[in-house]
Amino acid sequence: MATLYLMRHGQTLFNVLKRKQGWCDSPLTEAGVEQAKRAGAWFVERGISFDHAYSSTSERACDTLELVVPGMPYARLKGLKEWNFGTFEGLTEDTNPPLPYGDFYVPFGGEGEQEMRDRLMETIGSIMERPQHESVLAVSHGAATAGVLRELGFDWHADGRRLGNCCIAVLDYRDGSFSVRDLVNPND
Repeated sequence: MATLYLMRHGQTLFNVLKRKQGWCDSPLTEAGVEQAKRAGAWFVERGISFDHAYSSTSERACDTLELVVPGMPYARLKGLKEWNFGTFEGLTEDTNPPLPYGDFYVPFGGEGEQEMRDRLMETIGSIMERPQHESVLAVSHGAATAGVLRELGFDWHADGRRLGNCCIAVLDYRDGSFSVRDLVNPND
């Protein structure tokens, strides 16, 4: 059995401004830098090391990964990107429709919810099928992390958890399928 640690990036300026980030980018705040460092310390304290690391192509995810595992080489993958909100990118969060979003963003040049989930599941599955991928770190985004957990039927609300900045979804991978082992918020 292999393990994928799917981690959300640290706090960004858009988080503070309550704006949709989607495929656009926003820099980490000082708090985001500290959150990433605490997440890195959480892995070290538990003796968790990685044989491979991946990030979405956005700077906020790359910056977070570089703070969590300084000096470790990694690859950027488009398939790990956040939900594409189309022309809603950068707008305030109060423009979101009620959950579930479904295909709300498609007419505006964005992705549908299932389309995003399928893209993410295909990407993380292809990562874990690569040789010698036993303990893998992948840094992505809030909606991406939520999409993977929803696709796997994991309800983090059921026990009062949240998808905080730098939260870590611990996913077991065996025989072509994922299961959720845990959801950790090292910054709580």
